[in-house]
Amino acid sequence: MKKNADHLLEVKFEEMFKEHFSSLCYFARKYLSDLDSSKEIVHKVFISIWENRENFDFYKPSKSYLFTAVYNRCMNHLRDNNKFRSDDSLNRPDITPIESDSSENIEAAELESQIWQTINSLPERCRVIFVLSRFEGKKYAEIAGKLNISVKTVETQMSKALEILRDNLKDYLHLFILFILKSLW
Repeated sequence: MKKNADHLLEVKFEEMFKEHFSSLCYFARKYLSDLDSSKEIVHKVFISIWENRENFDFYKPSKSYLFTAVYNRCMNHLRDNNKFRSDDSLNRPDITPIESDSSENIEAAELESQIWQTINSLPERCRVIFVLSRFEGKKYAEIAGKLNISVKTVETQMSKALEILRDNLKDYLHLFILFILKSLW
């Protein structure tokens, strides 16, 4: 009986890890200087959850908890690393303080998480083309040449990706508009 319960915890933990790891790393990257530190922070959060799995309810929504835990660890990491700055680094500008409260950060992270989940759920070719276009700044002709496909195929796949993103993110439109307005103030 205990063995079956342990297996269920492992499955739920693995599902949570797969669902949130990349978006948590992206979230942490906003506060830390490099991707490796971001991944390390996220790994530590998941290790802590696993070590305390008897007290963690894997059946409750965990997104807010995860983003809050990562945010707190990022702030601790920045605070701790700031203590050890050498005198030479005093001429460098300090880390810009976070202007918004953590609830806004969590909402933004949830939006980003949903965006990344949607991008990751795209069919492989569609996802590759979308990432090359939107994140690497490649033109359709460059993508077509790189993937050895026609420009028309690239256009079709981009239309498909944007349609899927629109459909999957329509419930988050209010958050997106809110963040755009706040960034203009």
